[in-house]
Amino acid sequence: MSIKEGDPILLYLTERKRWLVKVIKDSTMHTHKGFIELNNALDKEYGTGIKSSLGTTFWLLKPTMEDYVMKSARKTQIVYPKDMGIIAAKSGINSGSIVIESGTGSGVLTGFIANLVKPSGHVYSYEIREEFIEIAKKNLKRCDVLDFVTIKHCDVKEGMDISNADLGIVDVGDPWSVIKTFRDSLKGSGMIVIICPTMNQVEKSVIELNEQGFISIETIEVITRNIESRIGITRPTNRMVGHTAYLVFGKKIIYSDKD
Repeated sequence: MSIKEGDPILLYLTERKRWLVKVIKDSTMHTHKGFIELNNALDKEYGTGIKSSLGTTFWLLKPTMEDYVMKSARKTQIVYPKDMGIIAAKSGINSGSIVIESGTGSGVLTGFIANLVKPSGHVYSYEIREEFIEIAKKNLKRCDVLDFVTIKHCDVKEGMDISNADLGIVDVGDPWSVIKTFRDSLKGSGMIVIICPTMNQVEKSVIELNEQGFISIETIEVITRNIESRIGITRPTNRMVGHTAYLVFGKKIIYSDKD
């Protein structure tokens, strides 16, 4: 696929030096290794390179959702790809799934989920702070999933107007207080995932999940460690992404008079 005007590219120099930009005719990207005329990227294939004014080669890569996540504008702590992956795997959401979310924040997790459920699914995200909504919309537009997200400026504690959702995502300071609201909007066997920075939040959330009719309750923490692979001296890197959040999962059950 050749690069056209308006296409996103990841200008890759090293693992720590890469820029996510849109190819705009006659625009220039300035770096510490010289400036880059983005015209030179037009009609090239992803995976090829272009030279800066100082003769340094930058590689033209096609951005992934991880790139959009890590390069997103933010005013809040984001959910990292390591946590997103396990949420996607355990929930099993796919194209056509309906997802409800409380706490849009910067829209990073929202965009990741929207990319999974499109084109026939949808994410309904509830956010009480208007300034976060504007940031989230910009991030969602940047990764081209805004059409698959509806952001509602309201307090989810007042109820949600969505029913039979496949997945509910809770990312608020007092998650236990909205679990009943999410239960009312989930379909039978629908999953809830609660993102908790602290153990105290986990404890209160698990108690409420049990009281509200959720089973298969599980709390996990995902920690990743990169490896520097070089002949004879392969070893773990000195830096790693440690604790970001505890993830609490549960599935809704429906009681009958016989239970």
